[in-house]
Amino acid sequence: MDKYLDVLPTFVDKIRKVREIIISNIVLIGQISAPTFHERRRAERLVERLAEFQVDECTIDDFGNPVGVIRGTSTVKPPIFVVAHLDTFSEVVADQHYEVTDKTISGLGVSDNSAAVGVLASLPDIFKRLGLRFESDIVLVAPVLSLGRGNLRGIRRLLKAWPTPIAGAICLESVELGRLNYYSDGMIRGEIDCSIAVEEKWERYHKPNAILVINEVINAILNLRLPQKPRTQIVIGKIAGGFNHGKIAYDAKIGFEILSDSDDMVKELFADIGDIVAGINKAFAVELKLNRISNLGATSLRYNHPLVKCASRILDRLEIEAFSNPSETALSIFLQRQIPAITMGITSGDNFHQEGAMVEIEPMFKGIAQIPALIMAIDNGVCDE
Repeated sequence: MDKYLDVLPTFVDKIRKVREIIISNIVLIGQISAPTFHERRRAERLVERLAEFQVDECTIDDFGNPVGVIRGTSTVKPPIFVVAHLDTFSEVVADQHYEVTDKTISGLGVSDNSAAVGVLASLPDIFKRLGLRFESDIVLVAPVLSLGRGNLRGIRRLLKAWPTPIAGAICLESVELGRLNYYSDGMIRGEIDCSIAVEEKWERYHKPNAILVINEVINAILNLRLPQKPRTQIVIGKIAGGFNHGKIAYDAKIGFEILSDSDDMVKELFADIGDIVAGINKAFAVELKLNRISNLGATSLRYNHPLVKCASRILDRLEIEAFSNPSETALSIFLQRQIPAITMGITSGDNFHQEGAMVEIEPMFKGIAQIPALIMAIDNGVCDE
């Protein structure tokens, strides 16, 4: 392993020399809008770029996932996956304009996850310039339907159909540099909608207000007792409702997420919220609905798994401080299938999920250097237990 650590500084310098190619791929791919369920045009552009870099195979699979394969020298070793989700949180379907300066790239979606997809497209050229050839096949994938209602369906479907064992996986996120995710919490993400029929002949001062009904729901959720162990939280992350300052709101909704390292606790709390919704629905005689948007199971690599230790040593050699949090990325799907995987960040950024989203260029070269080093380690058996 030490020899891979020793070449990391040279990796960074050589990757810096292909700066313009990396930036071009981020801009060319990232400016194509790709909200969840509308990723086709971005997928086609990614496959075009991979073909231009002469990967051995590239295609869009039956589910819409763009896939490129760099053939290894061995015909028997299982492949190594490098994954960066294709869709963004934006609901904007028009193409975006990215602004590039000497230090930054800015534009909607660049920090989640367009920069990582641009780096994924650049990897075939980077490997050639580093003089790297692997025994394992390297499978480059940008799964669709990853975020929100997509519920990671793209990577779920791809792995379900994949015909061979997989040696390991590296999941790429645009930010934050230093992240080393190797576990996933149990999660249920849901929405609660309140609607009041407009035609009902309510008396003016007794008509329910959808916003106030939703407020009752929020208060009831906040009164739920959460254990200190297993570690558990409920995050209320979205709220919307009404249409006019002086009119009673006919509709309102909240979005929430239940997180725990216990799947049973997640299910129990979701059932409790279902009881809250049913009770308030009857008390106010309104239309109150609970919808489950997405879910994940709790899963983890050991903190001392060789892949985790290897990734930590690479970050240390690059003089990057590592930090770990639960991840809601494709990582969880690999781990559920007993495939060793980690999620890493490419660079630093700001204004995550906002109009002014930005990533820094210079830290990116260290972030990218992690990828070939980790692939070398996996190719040489770090995941073979």
